[in-house]
Amino acid sequence: MEDSGKKIKIAINGGIGFGAKLNSKQLVTISKYLNEDEELELTTFQQLYIEIPEEKKENIIEEFQSVGLVCYPVGNFVKSLRTCNFCKGEEEEGMPIAKELNSRIAGKPVPFTLKVAYTGCPIGCGEPMLSDIGVMKIRDHYNLYVGGKAKGKDAEVGVLLMEHLTPEQLYNTVEKIIAIYSELGKKRETFYKFLKRIGRDYLIS
Repeated sequence: MEDSGKKIKIAINGGIGFGAKLNSKQLVTISKYLNEDEELELTTFQQLYIEIPEEKKENIIEEFQSVGLVCYPVGNFVKSLRTCNFCKGEEEEGMPIAKELNSRIAGKPVPFTLKVAYTGCPIGCGEPMLSDIGVMKIRDHYNLYVGGKAKGKDAEVGVLLMEHLTPEQLYNTVEKIIAIYSELGKKRETFYKFLKRIGRDYLIS
């Protein structure tokens, strides 16, 4: 890749699916924008960080999208949904819900990076209880957790906020929580600290 001046970092992945996967066409397309000595950073939220020339951002994103890659902003935004690997079988019906939730929330600006996780069954492979907001599918309904913190000496498991939600209730509740955080959160205040300050009950009042 030629040096084209200022670069910006974007996040990419193969979208929401049965596991975090990339195909050969996607890998070849990504490699076009890497120098031989450059490395890709794989985040814990199933994203790859790549730096691209800012002046060609729109064209490159369009090219990425043409091969099925999904692009997200990097920084203080809602991360794309972290999911379990979906066991297909009886849990396959949870896939459309995960995709719809991701499309509604990923990339929204927030005071500090917000991580949302989804898991298709109580085994919890998507680690919803270790994320800021976690969704667990239980048969035909959804339980919603908030306040998980995976790192640090004050690491904490998320708390059940609401249960037995329908898909529409789930979408609306998660969007409402993110809107409250966006409006009332202080600059660079983590969601974990935000909850400690305002209290979980405020989210469902």
